[in-house]
Amino acid sequence: MLVATLKAAPDILFIVADDQRPDTIHALGNVNIRTPHLDRLVAEGTSFTRAYAGYPICYVSRAEMLTGCNPFRAYLKYPSGAIDPSLKTLAQTFQDAGYQTWYSGKWHNDGQPKQRGYTGTRGLYSSGGAKGKAAPSHDERGNPITGYSGWTFKSDDGKPELDKGVGLQADNSQHVADGAIQAIHDTPRGQPFLLHVNFAFPHDPRQWPPNPEHRYDPAKISLPVNFAAEHPFDHGNLHGRDELLLPTPRTEAAVRQELAIYYAMITDMDAQMGRIFQALEEAGRQNTIIIFTSDQGLALGSHGLLGKQNQYEHSIRSPLIIAGLGLPKGQTTQALVCLRDLFPTLCELSEVAIPGTVQGISLAPLLRGKVKRVHDFVTGTFTDTQRMICDDRWKFIRYPQLGREQLFDLQNDPDEMKDLSADPAWQEKEKTLRDQLKTWLVEQGDPLEKF
Repeated sequence: MLVATLKAAPDILFIVADDQRPDTIHALGNVNIRTPHLDRLVAEGTSFTRAYAGYPICYVSRAEMLTGCNPFRAYLKYPSGAIDPSLKTLAQTFQDAGYQTWYSGKWHNDGQPKQRGYTGTRGLYSSGGAKGKAAPSHDERGNPITGYSGWTFKSDDGKPELDKGVGLQADNSQHVADGAIQAIHDTPRGQPFLLHVNFAFPHDPRQWPPNPEHRYDPAKISLPVNFAAEHPFDHGNLHGRDELLLPTPRTEAAVRQELAIYYAMITDMDAQMGRIFQALEEAGRQNTIIIFTSDQGLALGSHGLLGKQNQYEHSIRSPLIIAGLGLPKGQTTQALVCLRDLFPTLCELSEVAIPGTVQGISLAPLLRGKVKRVHDFVTGTFTDTQRMICDDRWKFIRYPQLGREQLFDLQNDPDEMKDLSADPAWQEKEKTLRDQLKTWLVEQGDPLEKF
């Protein structure tokens, strides 16, 4: 359905979920969840089981994908907290190459999609968390934006509009998919499109989707292997908003209930993705590159945490599947990759020049079997409280404000349940990773580089 070998410029469908853990796809090992359309994508593409967000917060991670830069360059250094306007965005790059660039769903960065290179929006709404001017309350067709916002909306001419204060709706994924399908229909025949679809699910507030067939019995949901009642120390966000959504200590019943709703939201979103895939087929858009990922994962009981603001695998990693253009089917790779790599990957697969500002590395050679790796290590950061580096086997986490460190052997302890940082047998390995992390942070201008 999705893979073709045509030489014409490919269409691009870039789907991003919100807070979806990397272990929430049935075909990749989660026996509790139903994801038939993602399973089909797994069968027709390449799944990356070690894809990392550079900063586990929605708007920073999305800035990383929009610019192809690491968080220090994409977001954290710019004084206003906005995306650096000197950086070429994914949408602008493809618009300049002759693409119709569409945006549907959650806009969670500063400004508006049209200011970031999107030629049109369908099913757009804004949400809180980022700085700058919010998206308008109506799309360019005059349709009301669904979703939620804590901001006062402003129109393009700067005049304030009514803040509707609508909460995240249970049928939100349907509206996002409706917008994406409309964008497919509205693209002139013969013109390629880049359609960027940002679902708001399964982000909280978690709620049962409308379709009862997508729901789960909490009693039948398995707890994460690394479930804990509470985290042993303040990792930098222990009293943050996300961690207060359930009481501490966590109970098994409460976490199972939360997971059941979370899985239901993913299954509902999966069904809406199926509608988008069908629309591609009906429109004769078989020559399409499809990417599915999430801005980061989520803890939901793992390590006693609920939120994503940590460096553990369940939160700093994202699911990632790439299919299309005669690329391998049914493949899985454990190669280390970053979300910023998606920008140059799409460019290379579409034969579009990669802007000089992009820091990510194209995954096209990896997809085509020409190389086995593109990164020797990846890194993660969060505020001034967390810094992380991991290679194929080892992960080192530093908590600068605590003077505390963790070391995990991901090969033998993939759920990160045994901290080896105090084990004399691994002190040399820990030092190597610590030095490697410091060198990278110094190169990026991290203000916490002296440790």
